[in-house]
Amino acid sequence: MTSNKINVIGAGLAGCEVAWQLSQKGYLVDLYEMRPEKMTAAHKTNKFAELVCSNSFRSDDNEKNAVGQLKWELRKANSFILENADLHSVPAGGALAIDREKFSSEITEKISSNPLINVINEEVLDLSKFKEPTVISTGPLTSNRLSDQIIEITKSNKLAFFDAIAPIVYLESVNMNKAWFQSRYDKGNEESDKKAYLNCPLNEIQYKEFIDDIIKASKIDFKDWEKNTPYFQSCLPIEIMAESGIETLRFGPMKPVGLKNPHDNNNRPYAVVQLRPDNKEKTLYNMVGFQTKMKYGSQIDVFRKIPGLENVQFARLGGIHRNTFINTPKLLSDELSLKNQSNIYFAGQITGVEGYVESTAIGLLVAFFIDKKISKKQYIPPPPTTAIGSLYHHLLFKNEFVDFQPMNVNFGLFKELPKNNARKLKKEMKKVALTTKAKKDWCIWMSSIN
Repeated sequence: MTSNKINVIGAGLAGCEVAWQLSQKGYLVDLYEMRPEKMTAAHKTNKFAELVCSNSFRSDDNEKNAVGQLKWELRKANSFILENADLHSVPAGGALAIDREKFSSEITEKISSNPLINVINEEVLDLSKFKEPTVISTGPLTSNRLSDQIIEITKSNKLAFFDAIAPIVYLESVNMNKAWFQSRYDKGNEESDKKAYLNCPLNEIQYKEFIDDIIKASKIDFKDWEKNTPYFQSCLPIEIMAESGIETLRFGPMKPVGLKNPHDNNNRPYAVVQLRPDNKEKTLYNMVGFQTKMKYGSQIDVFRKIPGLENVQFARLGGIHRNTFINTPKLLSDELSLKNQSNIYFAGQITGVEGYVESTAIGLLVAFFIDKKISKKQYIPPPPTTAIGSLYHHLLFKNEFVDFQPMNVNFGLFKELPKNNARKLKKEMKKVALTTKAKKDWCIWMSSIN
């Protein structure tokens, strides 16, 4: 055990990853979590690493999908979060979906029983009291008072955007005479994966009426201080998508491709609402892509018009909350610490990555940077050819012509293949070439830092 102490603020995915990784290096960690002393607008429990939006960690395909490759790299690096996510996975086609209750319970138990991690349940109001390395990993639900502190020390005024939550329903209340189980294109090796999603079909008339109902539904009124907060583009509420054009949802979360309705001579529906398991017992299902800012009463009225959901019971209705992020390229050093206050680090979504797995990845990196700094060893950032390296370089890349915005991992962030090789490859094979190189380079990087 070292004599060094590190403070971690926020026990979400990134914070738990940072705290655990540092404890494995022998560091003492004070982990600050304001819940249950002070709850957020979206959390329902006082457990660590609570998944407040979807229960999906997205694709597990590490050959042709960037987030699948990201998970591959995290597993190779012994990620605490990914290890426990795998322990509590539920069938989801080619995706990694999690039983959120069992997952967060296990994370909480392991963190709380770790002798090197001291959990402190209080809201941090004064960052100036911390002289040791301190990691801010409060994510999208950073409290207003801590946000004010961050604004003060970063001299920034842009920290927030809106994010929305999709509803969850009880499977037993779904009309299976209209709904059916199938993953798009029957994707998956096991039968449970091929039937991981629950599908509710709409014909053309039903779809157009549904879009009209969404647009007319009562929405949440924002407070004055919220009105200028923008949405994150890859997590738009369905009503925002519906207002942009009648076909938008049908080419988005309601696209019918790869599905055949067994209740209609195996014809493809005009549009479809997909739901995926939200717990291991598969009694709860999450409405995929149906994040919304509709009022609760409107949600019940509108969603019960979906064929198969006429009498559905909701375990959770959709909601909306404010997300928080800093201008990382401007404010942070290569080690993800503040340029003007080097003991303050940032990890997770607050750095400007979007998604559970991406947040975890930045938590893992920050733990690595802190350890190297305390050990007085040279830090070597992961190469941009890897998934984690591509996210890292996104955070630090400065583009004076484009405002910095949160980003999910995607192949567009990866360093390009040599042009001579790339020209010869078709789209799908190019993805395989990118992930093949990423795996090789990640293993080389891991060997170089140990």
